[in-house]
Amino acid sequence: MRNQKYEAFLEAARTGSFKQAASELGYTQAGVSYLANALEKELGVRLFVREHGGVRLTSEGSALLPWIQEVCASERRLEAHLADLKQLEEGSLHIVAFTSTLTQWLPQITKRFAEAHPHIDLRITCYDDQAQLEHIVESGQADVGFVALPVKRPLEMELLVRDPLLVAVAPDSPFASRKRFPKKALASEPYIKLDSGEYSEMDRLFRVNGVEPRVRFSIVSDYAAMGMVSAGLGYSVLSGLVLRNAPFDLVALPAEVPAYREIALAQKSSETASGTARAFVECTKDWIREAYKSEPEALLL
Repeated sequence: MRNQKYEAFLEAARTGSFKQAASELGYTQAGVSYLANALEKELGVRLFVREHGGVRLTSEGSALLPWIQEVCASERRLEAHLADLKQLEEGSLHIVAFTSTLTQWLPQITKRFAEAHPHIDLRITCYDDQAQLEHIVESGQADVGFVALPVKRPLEMELLVRDPLLVAVAPDSPFASRKRFPKKALASEPYIKLDSGEYSEMDRLFRVNGVEPRVRFSIVSDYAAMGMVSAGLGYSVLSGLVLRNAPFDLVALPAEVPAYREIALAQKSSETASGTARAFVECTKDWIREAYKSEPEALLL
């Protein structure tokens, strides 16, 4: 697709030599000279002054240089875009996510993406240890990851939503009828801790309320935590996303000082991301806008 005459012109202008331009482009010196002559004839102006040992641009050549540079840059952008379009016809995409985004968001996002790009092979993996999830994305083992901010690794973020951190209690709990769960109870009542690796986003709720919880159980499953809360064994702190369509009978309420987590899509770099990854990011953002249109205060897009 690229114009060989323009490429020869630009390389000869850069190097000041048909011989050096030929070496850089993989042509013969005679070939570059022919292309330069052909371009001059085509444009009807003299582009180079031929001198012993090299060439230099004429005033006309200097005037045309930025225009030809822009044409070649546009051709390269077009080639890159076409490559992305071809990649969207076939290829693969590896997505990593934590449980709540995996269960509440990804089924519908994946359905929409697969309908638009039916020949893309999608692989989805769940990691509730965010340190591990970040490593998978940074190392390039996954194309895109759903993360809760803040992240520790140098990843590029696309903010999505602000998700509340809520206190879950049994329906017969004396706190179930309260509008907010008091600070004093956060410190005194038995706490069922959701252990998600070295970083626990739920700890933010205790920090903003200035208390230390009295941990009774420490477990790794959202659903196990909900089951234990429902049985009256204590309270737990879970995200609003996890508590949507919860399979247990629970009451969820904000803490005395409300707390939130911010959910984002992470990539190693959007500049080097594949067209497939960029298409998935846009598909996700569009779906989030629609899903949260009745909750504009939650959107971070």
